[in-house]
Formats: sequence, C-alpha cells, structure tokens
Amino acid sequence: MHKDVRPGFAIWLTGLPSSGKSTLANALSCLLAGRGIATQVLDSDELRARLTPNPTYSSEERAWFYDIVTFLAELLTRNQVNVLIAATASQRAYRRAARQRIARFAEVYVDCAPQVCRMRDPKGLWEQADTGEITALPGAGVPYEPPQSPEVHVDTANDSPEEAARQILEQLEAQQFFTV
Repeated sequence: MHKDVRPGFAIWLTGLPSSGKSTLANALSCLLAGRGIATQVLDSDELRARLTPNPTYSSEERAWFYDIVTFLAELLTRNQVNVLIAATASQRAYRRAARQRIARFAEVYVDCAPQVCRMRDPKGLWEQADTGEITALPGAGVPYEPPQSPEVHVDTANDSPEEAARQILEQLEAQQFFTV
C-alpha cells in the first residue's frame, strides 16, 4: 500500500446473541453514510449461512469462523473499505487477534442484559438454550467474555439503535478514530 493511502477502518460490535449488534451496525452504517463515509457490514449471521450452513458451534469451528471474519475485514480495510463487524465473538482472543491484524480497529461493547436479549430473540436461540436443544449459546451454555477496554460501550437495553449509533460515532470522533 502506498504511504499516502490510508487503510479503511474496522469497528467490531460484540455482545450477547440478540443484543442488537446487527441492527446497530445497520444504524451506524446509515449514520456514517450521511457523513459521506461508506461502510461494508459483515454480519455473522449472513456469513455463517454461507460459510457454515450447518454450524456445529464447536470451539474449533468458532475459532476458524472468527479467523475468516478477521481475514475478510483485514483484506477489505487494506483496500480502503470501511467495515462494521456484527458478531458475538464470545472470546476476547478472537477480537484481540482482529485488533492485532487490522491497522484501524475499534471494539464496541453492545451491552444488553440477558433477560432483554431473551425477550427480543428473533431466532429463538435463548429458548432453545433454556430447553437444552442447543448447548453452545454464548451467555447461556458457553461463556461470553465482555471486552475489558472497548473504545465504546453502549447499552442497547435502554438506548435505541439510532441513539447507540450516535453515541458510537460521537465517542469515536472524540478519540479521532475517523480523522484522516
């Protein structure tokens, strides 16, 4: 890459299943577009449907999947594409690897109480975890490791997606994340 060409950025939205990551990524994408900043959303549900149509959610499969997500984000950002990643990435190691590999990286903790996630769960994953139908749901079968030092922390149980997106934008602007 030429010295005068700045790579794109990656913002990883992490949180429990049904915490609002995808909805928030889309709201943030619209807000950024309004400021002339184009983004590509990498949504784990969409990627998983293509990459692992019959997922096992084993630890090996998760490690492979998040390595691929990180690779895609790394490739896109190296080519000046800004990326919003909406993915649980339940282990800090997944997100730490992305931070190490992507030059302009920010982590957003999409905080939402498990009981709120259960109420808004469109896929019924929490109910399936409660009945034992699935055993590998982060936060209800396998641990979810929240970020220790995210660039931004939003509360989607109490804030609308639009408000949370504004908070992300304001806080990242204050940190000069978008500065050219």
